[in-house]
Amino acid sequence: MIVYGSVLSPFVRKLLGYLGEKGIGFELKGVGIGDPDPGFRAASPLGKMPAIDDDGYRLADSSAIIHYLEAKHPEPELIPADPQLRGRTIWWEEFGDTLLAACSGKLFFNRVVAPHVLKREGDLAAAAQAEAEDLPKLLAYLEEAIPASGFLVGDRLTLADLAAVSPLVNVRHCSAGADPARYPKIAAWSAAILSRPSLAPWIARDERMMAALAG
Repeated sequence: MIVYGSVLSPFVRKLLGYLGEKGIGFELKGVGIGDPDPGFRAASPLGKMPAIDDDGYRLADSSAIIHYLEAKHPEPELIPADPQLRGRTIWWEEFGDTLLAACSGKLFFNRVVAPHVLKREGDLAAAAQAEAEDLPKLLAYLEEAIPASGFLVGDRLTLADLAAVSPLVNVRHCSAGADPARYPKIAAWSAAILSRPSLAPWIARDERMMAALAG
């Protein structure tokens, strides 16, 4: 299976972590927004990443891909079958993919992508507003919600953890985010999830890419 995307994308990161937890083999082909790569465009005509080519079956969007793969590879179960746990898992995926990713996107695009990739000034006022007003509300909600188990749903890792932690990496890349003194549960939870073998190598690659951009 070929995965198209950039490791700096929270949606690609979520999928990479999912694939690692499942033990599904893949080849990552790096592409950027609007990339003309013909394989990527065939899998994602609208340029949305990540996208996959699974032996000729092409699909874009991290959630669509993960739900497809969960049906194809049901073990280990990362989207619980129990109705209530499944509902909570889908909520946390929505939280990560929309609320948290939108906030982190304002920070990451305007402080990293615009100046270092597009070579133009970002909207620093929008980034500052997101950091000062939007982010604290989301972090406060997450801090209160993390249970004693150390996992967002049930007593083991699920898609919920992968989806919610991925945008926080982009926040961290902007030198913002969860102060451990103020958000100790987020600090412990995110450190544990990001240190898993499914994610740790990608986080290290992220950090090398960020160092090169800043260089």
